[in-house]
Amino acid sequence: MSRIWFVVWAVVIWQIAAWAFAPEPETRPPVPINSPGYGTNERYSVDGRVRQRESAIATLERPYGARCTGEGRKQFISGLDEYYYQRQNQMERYPETFGKPGADYIATQWSTGEDRRIERLTQEAYAQGYFTLADLNSVARKMVETLVRNERVTAKACG
Repeated sequence: MSRIWFVVWAVVIWQIAAWAFAPEPETRPPVPINSPGYGTNERYSVDGRVRQRESAIATLERPYGARCTGEGRKQFISGLDEYYYQRQNQMERYPETFGKPGADYIATQWSTGEDRRIERLTQEAYAQGYFTLADLNSVARKMVETLVRNERVTAKACG
């Protein structure tokens, strides 16, 4: 009988130790569902925006020499195009779907520090001549046109 109590005691101690030393689960800020300004699948859009930012920053941090020729140029233009396409598309669709609350919500979502960094790096790349507006698709071009409106191209890095 004492062996059974020893096994029970060992199991209880093991469970307490596992609970006490287990890493805390990753917590994300809660995304309200079905609030004015967005729909029930917004949590997926939030995650998508995070991935879009990470991808755009990786694109803009690629070596400058890889931006002008071959596969590196294709990846550079594609990375910029994808980020600004998604951003412009959401900036147009949220107000269409959710009205003013949607417009306010999505404007806030695309106004993070990372977004401002991406904008600044895009302006620098444009001014240095690494891409032209003609390189981007029409949806992405709308967003980038307003972003680089006051930029002067000072070099022809990929000329």
